[in-house]
Amino acid sequence: MTTFIIRRVVWTIPVILLVILMTFLMMRQIGGNPFRHTERNVPEVIQKNLERKFHLDRPWYVQYAYYVKGVFTFDLGPSMSQRTRTVNDIVKDGFPRSLKLGLLAFVWAIGLGVPAGILAALRPNSIFDYAAMFLSSIGFALPSFFVATLLIYYVALKASLVPTNGWPSGFWEFDSRIILPSFALGLFPMAYFARLVRGSMLETMQQDYVRTAKAKGLRYRRVVGLHVLRNSLIPAVTATAPLLGLIITGTFIIEFIFSIPGIGRYFISSVSNRDYSVVMAITVLTSVIIVVANLFVDIMYGVLDPRTRDAR
Repeated sequence: MTTFIIRRVVWTIPVILLVILMTFLMMRQIGGNPFRHTERNVPEVIQKNLERKFHLDRPWYVQYAYYVKGVFTFDLGPSMSQRTRTVNDIVKDGFPRSLKLGLLAFVWAIGLGVPAGILAALRPNSIFDYAAMFLSSIGFALPSFFVATLLIYYVALKASLVPTNGWPSGFWEFDSRIILPSFALGLFPMAYFARLVRGSMLETMQQDYVRTAKAKGLRYRRVVGLHVLRNSLIPAVTATAPLLGLIITGTFIIEFIFSIPGIGRYFISSVSNRDYSVVMAITVLTSVIIVVANLFVDIMYGVLDPRTRDAR
């Protein structure tokens, strides 16, 4: 298992390099110059000096090599649109808020979606089963930005139950202002987990080894907990990594609607301002999170199903 983890960690390096290359080439296709977005015309001499300072006058592969070196030395360089700040400062300022929002949305998805799917599978064709599947269908049908708008209007403005202004400053500070954006972001993965776990458990309970365990006289809780639930969670674990990527990218829209000063705001403004260094830094950071999530999924495979350790 240790050898497999080390091998996967090593394989993340070419993945990150490929992500940087693809993002770099796409940013070059946008065109334009980040130093021309000013209130007055910049003299041509100053333009050339700025391009020389940030290596924009060099070939693309040289610029790519400089940036890769900066990534692996944790020096993402200065921002081209915010002259007084570096990319490290922008990431340090906005990323903890986005990470908090994404993690809370994931807690909603796991904390409500998985138990709802388990209870619906244990009581098929019951009122609870129909209610859980009906609510999950709503979660699939409604996009997060529409849910966020409804929550702001009815819960925050009409009922005045939850304030929407401001955002807790510290990473470990939580209050009622976090409830609405995290729930709006976590509704879709919550519905997905509920349906996925329910279908997987219903299929697992029809397997021969489950019938054999029941025939041996094992207690119902032991059959469900040891044989059914453990094997049924493998598809849910598989969906964790792509759903985490969906949640992280979905924070950009939710942050805009709720005016959350997260990394999504900087990403959107950096794209329009051709701030290449900020766009690439946020893209690489998001990719690293997804790669780490995939590594976590592989490790959980070995925990839930020891047979996969030898196969991998």
